[in-house]
Amino acid sequence: MPSEHQSRREIVQFGRMLHERGFIAATDGNLSIRLDERRILITPTGMSKGAMRPGDLMVADLDGLRLKGKREVTSEIGMHLLIYRMRPDVQAIVHAHPRTATGFAAAGIALNQPLVCEVVIGLGQIPLAPYGTPGTPELARTLEPLIPDYDAILMANHGVVTYGNDLRSAYMKMETVEHFAQITLVTRMLGQQQPLAHADLEKLVEVRSRYAGVNSAARMPLHSANGNGALEFPSQLPTNGKAAPQRATLRPRATLRPRGSAIPLEN
Repeated sequence: MPSEHQSRREIVQFGRMLHERGFIAATDGNLSIRLDERRILITPTGMSKGAMRPGDLMVADLDGLRLKGKREVTSEIGMHLLIYRMRPDVQAIVHAHPRTATGFAAAGIALNQPLVCEVVIGLGQIPLAPYGTPGTPELARTLEPLIPDYDAILMANHGVVTYGNDLRSAYMKMETVEHFAQITLVTRMLGQQQPLAHADLEKLVEVRSRYAGVNSAARMPLHSANGNGALEFPSQLPTNGKAAPQRATLRPRATLRPRGSAIPLEN
């Protein structure tokens, strides 16, 4: 793991990038890094993420208790703590409100169509969690069913959360979500979408283990082109740390239908 000093510099850097790219406004958004098994480094509440300094960040334990720092911890720390508890592989989290992706979340539309191969390989699909009041346990409860299987989640009427094995990876996933949302919006404006065929999805599952930068322990299910099931990614981080071969299977799974969504998502 990087040192606390390095982690502070990284959060300041990526917080500034989020603000410069219009992924957050005013005091929106929050970022965190897992420092060790007992502590996280997280952004404060009520502060622009484009104007932070390393000393503005807070250290908290996994119960949300502030251990170091003069400011108040973000009110959405519960979401971060839940993800860290459920996903031991996750080392960093980014929450933001990128315009297009948040527009889909506000419209109740998941980004779950296999339209772009890089998104299929890197994220599977991007589900939509039902609305939960920010800064309350209600928000964590809406995310809980989706966290084990996905690395990027739309939150209805709220924004996006992404996470990865380091902060750069979590940030890159946020960029990917917004880029894919823009592509999806264009296909909707054109009035036509051409999802990848089932056979092509099978091939993408096979090559995923060889794709640089994909190192998630999530299964990242995919909707099949014919709508009869979901291609599942099994966990690919065995104890030796090397990617295991991927094998696609079609199996029925329990589904969750978020508010306003006409397409059931994998749960």
